[in-house]
Amino acid sequence: MGAVKLSKRTIDRLSVDRASAVFWDSELPGFGIRVHATGRKVYVAQARTPGGRPKRATVGRYEDLDAEDARLKAAGMIDRIRRGLDPVPTTPEEPTVADLAARFMEAHVAVNCKPATVENYESLFRLCILPGLGALRLSEVDRSHVSVLHHGLRATPARANQAVGIFSKMFKMAVAWGMTPARPNPCRSIRRYREKSCERFLTEDEYARLGRVLFEAESEGPLMASAVAAIRLLLLTGCRRNEILMLRWDDIDSRAGELRLADSKSGPRRVPLTPAVERVLARIPRTDGNPWVIAGGKPGERLPRLDPFWDRLRARAGLEGLRLHDCRHSYASRALAIGVSLSAISRLLGHKTVMTTVRYAHLARDTERASAAKVGDSIGTDLTTAHATEAA
Repeated sequence: MGAVKLSKRTIDRLSVDRASAVFWDSELPGFGIRVHATGRKVYVAQARTPGGRPKRATVGRYEDLDAEDARLKAAGMIDRIRRGLDPVPTTPEEPTVADLAARFMEAHVAVNCKPATVENYESLFRLCILPGLGALRLSEVDRSHVSVLHHGLRATPARANQAVGIFSKMFKMAVAWGMTPARPNPCRSIRRYREKSCERFLTEDEYARLGRVLFEAESEGPLMASAVAAIRLLLLTGCRRNEILMLRWDDIDSRAGELRLADSKSGPRRVPLTPAVERVLARIPRTDGNPWVIAGGKPGERLPRLDPFWDRLRARAGLEGLRLHDCRHSYASRALAIGVSLSAISRLLGHKTVMTTVRYAHLARDTERASAAKVGDSIGTDLTTAHATEAA
């Protein structure tokens, strides 16, 4: 059996017909689980020492650790083996970065963040932070370590900046938790990379092309029809992707004329149920036993991902480079173009504060300039006409 992502579902299904066997993780090389014929299961970590000798260590029992916690712990142990250190110190030591990461994920991220954010943080720790820094004691971490981490991710500036931001937050909490003495944050003087703005706004012609493609595609089977309905709702509401994918029929209050989003990124909020949105919803068939508006391919399930469908549809419309999230930006752009205020747009988009919406202020200024130009041209035409008439 090849490497697979070790998760509770995967591990529960593992069994052997011999004394024992190790199954390796596809996410973190060197992390695995040994399964015994008796049913006992133990996480292991394996790497080569600086001398090239393979070394394996026990991470913990399956019943004591879930797969993600074990993966984080294993990342630190693998790093220690590669550095020639004992993967499990024989004497009590100050907590390591890996120890802090595990607590940060359990006590802060898992409690306060949405599932998508939790997954993003887990990925950053597993792929970017722990491989190089996981085995370091907290007192050993200084600016040079964070600088190397930041520089190593320079090809993806946003990712690099996010890694430093998370690292900084984590160290503040380490002090609050008493895991390390108070001292200057090692991330404090790291200069962040400039991130390129990737916002994109649909033009009237592009809206028309996309509309034609959506109309033609909705007859291509139930899954494509679900994807088309989701994209139309994104375009017409300015909602976030998961707000639409997680929408249930019970969330639609036709009498009050609103969608009630209980699990929005910014907390529970209500979205106006406009006639255009009602027309899209009316075309979506309801399935007995399925509570989701955007149904998936299996009974009772929702469509898990839009990206594969979006990639095909935007290519047909000639909109390469347009992201799903740009539907939200385009909604704000169109609202500004027809004179909706920034404060009203902030409420429509579900921003916590209007400051988040200020990014669209340049569009408001563009709209004002265009309006001023029209007024000026109109008055200028009258003045010119009057002058020409008098001269004649």
